[in-house]
Amino acid sequence: MSATVAPPGTYRGIPSGELIQDFRLACISRALDDREISLQKQSRVFFQISGAGHEALLLALARHLRPGYDWFFPYYRDRALMLGLGVTPTEILLQAVGSAEDPASGGRQMPCHWGAKQLNIVTQSSPTGSQCIPAVGCAEASRYIVGRSLGGGVHAHGDEITYVSLGEGATSEGEFWESLNTACRLHLPVLYLIADNGYAISVRAEDQSPAPISEMVRGFRGLAIAKFDGRDYFTTRAEGSRAISRVRAGEGPGLIHATVTRPYSHSAADTQSKYRPAEELRDEAAHDPITLLAHELVEGGVLRPEQVEAIRAEAKEAVNQAAREALAAAPADPASVLDHVFVVPDIPGDGRSHSEPPDPEPVAFGEAVRRTLHEQMAADERIRVFGEDVADAPEDVLEEVEGKGGVFGTTHGLQKRFGIARCFNTPLAEANIVGRAVGQAVRGLHPAPEVQFFDYIWPAMTQIKSEAATIRWRSNGTFSCPMVLRVPIGGYLTGGAIWHSQCGESIFTHIPGLIVMYPSRARDVAGLLRTAFRCDDPVLFLEHKRLYRQPFARDPFPPEDFLIPLGSADYVQRGDDLSIVSYGYTVHLARQAAIALAAETGASVEIIDLRCLLPWDKATVADSVARTGRVLVVHEDTRTCGFGAEVAAWIAEECFCDLDAPVGRLGAQDCHVGYSPVLEQAILPQVDDIAEAGRHLLAF
Repeated sequence: MSATVAPPGTYRGIPSGELIQDFRLACISRALDDREISLQKQSRVFFQISGAGHEALLLALARHLRPGYDWFFPYYRDRALMLGLGVTPTEILLQAVGSAEDPASGGRQMPCHWGAKQLNIVTQSSPTGSQCIPAVGCAEASRYIVGRSLGGGVHAHGDEITYVSLGEGATSEGEFWESLNTACRLHLPVLYLIADNGYAISVRAEDQSPAPISEMVRGFRGLAIAKFDGRDYFTTRAEGSRAISRVRAGEGPGLIHATVTRPYSHSAADTQSKYRPAEELRDEAAHDPITLLAHELVEGGVLRPEQVEAIRAEAKEAVNQAAREALAAAPADPASVLDHVFVVPDIPGDGRSHSEPPDPEPVAFGEAVRRTLHEQMAADERIRVFGEDVADAPEDVLEEVEGKGGVFGTTHGLQKRFGIARCFNTPLAEANIVGRAVGQAVRGLHPAPEVQFFDYIWPAMTQIKSEAATIRWRSNGTFSCPMVLRVPIGGYLTGGAIWHSQCGESIFTHIPGLIVMYPSRARDVAGLLRTAFRCDDPVLFLEHKRLYRQPFARDPFPPEDFLIPLGSADYVQRGDDLSIVSYGYTVHLARQAAIALAAETGASVEIIDLRCLLPWDKATVADSVARTGRVLVVHEDTRTCGFGAEVAAWIAEECFCDLDAPVGRLGAQDCHVGYSPVLEQAILPQVDDIAEAGRHLLAF
């Protein structure tokens, strides 16, 4: 009998053909590890992280999972699962050698950072545990999509599940716990796999937590927990089938805590013999899942010993052939590095005028947000709004009360009009809010999460920077994340203090893949927010709190065809002697300063409102500087490393010959915003500060 031809019948209730096929894939998985290690020593692979010891667990589970039907948020040890789902050895090695032909990332990702659109394997990030919340969002999207005709290839099955895996060390991350909270509260079809090899790099499990993870999660109602020996293929086939079937049947989330081995070091950068005793490593070798499976197949008469060796040899040769193909493939192209950062939607015009007479009734800045959200949600069922306090009221009292709709009222009426499935409250957990949006966006929805105050956005930073903003680039354009993250920002509140007055937009403009919008008036709120929902990449939409109800930020609400292209600034007023470049609330302060300067000196001041910070309108700024010869950049954020530093540096570099004076820059003092009104006034730029900076430049 050939090593690749299965004997008839079954063994322990499993067709012999499946057993032999999985044993062969296990051998291929291990051979891939060995080949990558060898190539890494030759500097033809530049990093290596092993999946050894996880093969039996992952291949047994793969038998009950459905590639291209279920959704997968794997982690770097899931090599054998990828093979079981249909990823080829050549595809795996194309990533290891950094080839342009790597289908997962085009050479952009480290080895074992999986991604396959056709198999629903979502492009993998590297921060441990951060994938758990997007996985929950993905499962949430499944429930929302079923029964709706959303078009554009957005679809779901009634019984699909979302698989997410991590090591026991990563369960120490808060995002794992935040994801469990939502998965259990919403009864979502999520399967967590915790592959426990006893170590997080060199840190033992007992130094990570007070008890095994399967014990610590027992307080989550509705979570079905299975703990078993993942080194045993047959145990995993039986226990895994039950766990997956329960989730697929709609009984809620499940968590598998499986024991595995780690026969190789954590990665090529680690040497586990430095911290693991020899006796422990010998025990690991004795429980190697491939050795155990081979022994079982021989004892059960499925294979003869010589056939086992033949399969090992075949696997090694298959991997050698895959390595030859990968090494011969085209290397990554340096000219492609700026491809797939984000895509600019095609928006006609410059967003500075209406195509028809606008609604004559002026609306406040905050009302423009509310009206635009209503308008866009009515037009696109993919849009869902969620966050802290954004809903109107609990469903059972909704008809009896006015409704909240956010602390600033910008989402008022959305729940009443569109229902709880499209406007709903979330836990007070910013990473949870943004991460769920990432998972929904990957599925083709267009979520609009809200972080209630910019001051509290930082817990969501991993989800924004490492998950959302990198998706398109890290997948080489295969996946995208169409998400509009709305965030109230800024001070000038009298009493906001440190915790309700921060700016910090420059930190986000430093993130490739993120679009940043910052309107200063009601008209531009509508034009920019409409454009944001036409973007196929994450947008950070910053709304200055002070502007929500100010009369000077009011505008007639523009018609629905008024959109502002990305990176299109606006002339607030034209002038010849000095250019002021600003955005947000300080645009209005600049107008007052310009009036004072004109009255005092007769100077004609031009004011440019950037409106969009990433990308920003270099051409308009350059044209203005060429005409006036003097420029002052004003913003509310701290002066040091504020966004104005980027604008000023660019002007100095690209417009030097047009300058008649140094580039001026004005921002907040390099400290936090104080509670006392006199402190706030001293810290944030004021009209007099802008006028004084203008006088200084005009004196040159």
